[in-house]
Formats: sequence, structure tokens, C-alpha cells
Amino acid sequence: MSVYFTKDHEYIRIEGDVGVVGISEYAQEQLGDIVFVELPDSGKSLQSGDEAAVVESVKAASEVYAPVSGEVVESNEDLADNPALVNETPEEGAWFFKMKLSDQNELENLMSADDYKAFIEDLG
Repeated sequence: MSVYFTKDHEYIRIEGDVGVVGISEYAQEQLGDIVFVELPDSGKSLQSGDEAAVVESVKAASEVYAPVSGEVVESNEDLADNPALVNETPEEGAWFFKMKLSDQNELENLMSADDYKAFIEDLG
């Protein structure tokens, strides 16, 4: 299983030809208590870097961007009912949406888990 990260703290976990997208552990720590999540609709076409979702915490609202291009195939409806799940398991159960990738080569523009770890250490 391959996981990639963006500089905006999204992750994408590749499962076959589908990417599972959410925010990193670091991102949820920075946001604090998550109170609301707005998710994209299935069938929505996204380009890499497009705003795909919104996450709101007691501190701030942040956009979640598509790490790669593709089509949304599923949103995590559990988050609509219980956005606090993002604080509990941001990189596992609390994914935001799944997308069918239109170009696997775009993954080369993202960071590996090790590169991302070094990136966040440099932040702070």
C-alpha cells in the first residue's frame, strides 16, 4: 500500500486504481477539535490542486485540495455525522473521499511518507 502526501497536508493512499484522500495527523493536530466537514459529491471531477472539501475546527476553516486529478467515487458519510472522527483516526478511518485517478504519474509530484515526515520536522 502506497501513501503520498502534499505540502498542504493531504494524504492519498493508493488502493488499486483508487486513491483514498484525507488530512494528515499533523494537519488535524494544527486544526484542533474538528466540528464540521464538507465533502465532495460522487461523480465530481477534480484536477490536482482543486478545492475538494472543507474542514472546520474550533480554530479555523481549511480547504482540502485534491492531491491528484480524478473523479470522486465515494465520500465518507461517517464524517458528516461525526466530524470529530478526524481527530481520532485522521490517516485511517477518517478519510474524506475516494477518487479514481486519471493519471497515476501525478503521484510522482507528491511526497513519500519519509519525505513528508522530514517536511513537517522542518516546519517546526
